Amino acid sequence: MSKLIVSPERQASGLTPVLSITPESAGWSYVGFEVYQLNPGEKLSRATGENEVCLVLLGGLANVTTGKSSWTNIGQRMSVFEQTPPYSVYVPNDDQYELEALTKVELAVCEAPGKGNHPARLIAPGDVGVEVRGTGTTQRFIHNILPEQEPADSLLVVEVFTPEGHWSSYPPHKHDRDALPEESLLEETYYYHVKPEQGFAIQRVYTNDRSLDETLAVKDGEAVLVPQGYHPVSAPPGYQVYYLNVMAGPNRIWKFHNDPDHAWIATRQQP
Repeated sequence: MSKLIVSPERQASGLTPVLSITPESAGWSYVGFEVYQLNPGEKLSRATGENEVCLVLLGGLANVTTGKSSWTNIGQRMSVFEQTPPYSVYVPNDDQYELEALTKVELAVCEAPGKGNHPARLIAPGDVGVEVRGTGTTQRFIHNILPEQEPADSLLVVEVFTPEGHWSSYPPHKHDRDALPEESLLEETYYYHVKPEQGFAIQRVYTNDRSLDETLAVKDGEAVLVPQGYHPVSAPPGYQVYYLNVMAGPNRIWKFHNDPDHAWIATRQQP
């Protein structure tokens, strides 16, 4: 299996992450990501340490408490494929959180270095920017959970719904150079769900010089590491593809560069 694919631990549950990515395991500097599957009544308690955290309720209802704030009975969707914006909670570094599951909960924990500039807050569905990108078979549906316009120190968090037979993260683009204003350096993870779950997504990760050039078949519940390069995604016919993106780097700005061979697709007029 490719080193870019991170598979879940099928036996893990409760207070043990079913999937875990750290800067050390990924071989990079900024992004950490975990997924938990909690049963009703289970409580996950953590200190944030040096990282800011975005808790994304992928599915289920929960109570969340931080050092100074609390929110009860948050959550709305039971599955990401309901395609409604999620409830999330931002927690700064040098803080703590406890999440109590009221139903079965799938929780994503997104982490990156924090600077203590922002208080903990609830990100409700109404706070999430919803947009449609692309046309024709490049059309996909976006939930901007923690975009650069909203307060955070490092984290950028977004989820994408790609209909069957469509492409996303397309035209192929990259953000692996610290060369603002033309391009920003951002590490990125993709966490996938596929419906029906026996399906797969296709993702290619490649650099200009092809020193990295992999085409991946990604299953439901797996994650992909994008340390550099272009990274388009395809949803095969018959399967809907969801992914949650977490990005972070030295500057909190998403400035990407399209592959010159395929940049023309972004301006093509489609019926």
